[in-house]
Formats: sequence, C-alpha cells, structure tokens
Amino acid sequence: MPAVRSDPSDLAAGMGGSRYDLAMKPQYWVRAAANLTNLSTPLGLLVGLIGGCRFRSGGKGLILAESYRLGFPVASAFTMGNVVLICRDDLPGLERHLPDALHHEDAHSWQYAYCLGLPFLPAYAVAMGWSWLRTGNRSAANHFEVQAGLRTGGYREAPPRPVREGFRELAGLVAALICGGGGRSGQPGAGHAGGAAV
Repeated sequence: MPAVRSDPSDLAAGMGGSRYDLAMKPQYWVRAAANLTNLSTPLGLLVGLIGGCRFRSGGKGLILAESYRLGFPVASAFTMGNVVLICRDDLPGLERHLPDALHHEDAHSWQYAYCLGLPFLPAYAVAMGWSWLRTGNRSAANHFEVQAGLRTGGYREAPPRPVREGFRELAGLVAALICGGGGRSGQPGAGHAGGAAV
C-alpha cells in the first residue's frame, strides 16, 4: 500500500482536534457529529487512507482528502460523510475546471447527514439508476445531484425520455451482454460533463 501523505495536525483539525475552527457555525458542528456518528465520515477517512490521500481541513467541518489515486468512482471528486475526496488533484486544481465543486460536495455532506449516513450509498445508486432510465445519463434526474446543483457539480441537464424507452435500452444492453456482443458505446452515465464531481 502506498505511503499516506498527510499532516496529522490537519487531520486532527478536520476531526475536532486542537486546530479545529471553534468559531464554526452550530449547524456545521451538528453535521460533523451526525456524520461521525452515522459512520459515513469514518468510512470516508478509510477510503481516503486506502486511496493514498493527503488530508487537510476544508472549512465548515469538511475534511479534504486530496490526490485520491484509485480508479473508482470515475469523478473529479466525491464525498463520504464530511470527507471530500478529490481525485488525482488538490482543491485548487479541482476548482480550475469546477469552480463551485466544494459547494456541490458540501451539499452531498448534508445529504449523508439526512440519510443517516451509509443508507445514502444505496439511495444514491437507486437515484442514479432512475436518472439513467429517465434521461439516459446518471445525473440529470438524480435527486441528490439535482439538489446539490447539476452545474456546480459539472453535470449537464438532459431532457426526460419515456421510462419505457429506458427499460427498452436496458433490455438491449442486458441481451447484448448475455449474448457476448457487448453494450452500446454510450454507456450508462454518459452525458455528464468531463470530470464531473459526484
């Protein structure tokens, strides 16, 4: 496993250590406590450690886990609890192509809190599937992405299509996989801006 490049005082700052922002607004303390208790933040820290991230405080109780090196998920950034994992880059690099990415990921942190933590993950997967059936891409009708802001996350809007059309396309993909013919070139999830946040 690669060496973890983190400053322990920055990690402590993000988790309520001595450098934590004591002037932080009460709602951010509540969110941080909720996401710590519901295990989504500890899971985010574990994923960040496995992904070889550098940790530092991101403000509002968020912990930035920069330079995530694993290939999944395919995104510029994603959030787990109060941990914002930034793929293959740091925050300034991310904000060069997605200036409002941290605002978008902050909204996902709130979603973990109101979904009581880990149930967010299957709920997000269902919302992503619904979005694909409804629009042909994973984000345009995904409740969580719409609520966090499609544009701030680097996603495009897409017109709705009849759900039966989505099921027809899904059946064609399944048949192609079963018969060994592969899928179509525009795979589920196509239609989002390159390097979109999750």
